[in-house]
Amino acid sequence: MPDIVRNYRKASKDILNAFSLMNAAALHESMGKAGALSGGIKAVRPGARVWGSALTVQCRPGDNLLIHKALSISEPGDVLVVTTGGYTEAGIWGEIMTVAAMVRGISGLVTDGSVRDTAAIQERGFPVFSRGISIKGTAKLAPGKINNPIVIGGVTVNPGDIIFGDDDGLVAIPPDKAEEVLIAARQREDRERIIMERLESGETTMDLLGLNEAFKRLALTEE
Repeated sequence: MPDIVRNYRKASKDILNAFSLMNAAALHESMGKAGALSGGIKAVRPGARVWGSALTVQCRPGDNLLIHKALSISEPGDVLVVTTGGYTEAGIWGEIMTVAAMVRGISGLVTDGSVRDTAAIQERGFPVFSRGISIKGTAKLAPGKINNPIVIGGVTVNPGDIIFGDDDGLVAIPPDKAEEVLIAARQREDRERIIMERLESGETTMDLLGLNEAFKRLALTEE
């Protein structure tokens, strides 16, 4: 398999823009509870949101050479999705790379590794989701892969997959399912809005979610 793949399918800008109004939980539920990355990968800055096309990077633990190369071939709207194999004892990303990414119009970074310079990253408002934080430096020597399928947070992410993240988590969506997932997520949000309105009028979740039958099925009783 080539180390760097340059041609792969991406969703249209209109589709990507439509994801800006979504939330991670609704998207995950609308894909049949699929696509959610490990909850251990979290936003460095509370309130951060990210969406865009995955530019995938596979690095050796403690080495970020391939991230620098990925930055140089990135396109506006890309989200760098970087696996270090879960190695968190090195800060593979910092303020300099953040500036480089922002200049190129990159939408954010997602990694199962660690980052550093978090105060500066937060001040610049660049969305970063990482498994850890580490001040330890990196080498720039090892080979890796760019825009090949990777496994990160327990999910296989392909180049061009739509990545969405917010305070609740991250989800990866294949481009060919994007419109279907968007429609399902909007319908879900409409249903939940109605449920909340009915709750405010005095109904209970036991009634609205059909949980009375489950309660009876388990032979549970009220004291």
